[in-house]
Amino acid sequence: MNANEMIDAIEEIFPDAHCELNHETPFQLLIAVVLSAQTTDASVNKVTPALFERWPDSSTLAKADLREVEQTLKTLGLFRSKAKNIIALSQDLEEKFDGQVPMTFKDLQSLAGVGRKTANVVRSVAFDIPSLAVDTHVNRVSKRLGLAKSEDSVEKVEEKLRRKIDRNRWNKAHHDLIFFGRYFCTARNPKCDECPFVPSCKKKKLDLYTKKQKEMEKAKILTQDKPSLK
Repeated sequence: MNANEMIDAIEEIFPDAHCELNHETPFQLLIAVVLSAQTTDASVNKVTPALFERWPDSSTLAKADLREVEQTLKTLGLFRSKAKNIIALSQDLEEKFDGQVPMTFKDLQSLAGVGRKTANVVRSVAFDIPSLAVDTHVNRVSKRLGLAKSEDSVEKVEEKLRRKIDRNRWNKAHHDLIFFGRYFCTARNPKCDECPFVPSCKKKKLDLYTKKQKEMEKAKILTQDKPSLK
């Protein structure tokens, strides 16, 4: 089964996969994606209504008081750094792009707190530009399905997906893979008994690689902490 056939199979399970971050404008999507780092979309959706009611665009958020923004985001992980980033991001938008969210990778990644994944999501969802963002779900699923190797970096996973999936399917495939990873092929207790990809699944190989990486990191830390005999 090739990559496009896998996407077909996933779409049979999740025909309505879509972006679950609530937003009304490209700016609000951009902010929501930045806030979603290391937290769930559901958690972000709980704070953005109050955030966007108070600061609906870059011109207002650029002038916001940091402490007030922190209070609005306090239920999110890393809320202090996220508050600082979205204010700085808004200031960047005002100063560099007249308050308009840019469309190119270079311009998007010039904004505070915006990396490749965020840029890909904004290009895909806000502007319908063929893009394949690799978040934790896409990364895990791609490796379990054998679309990428266990040791591949996020950038390498994106490169392989772009090569293996038809370009006109990138935007939908991104959401397909996220839904599959979020609700089916979960990090813990995946629904293997119902999975159409069991014959080709690389979960055990990925788990073994991940375990070895954690052991190596632990050994490295222990070595660094070991007192010198000199």
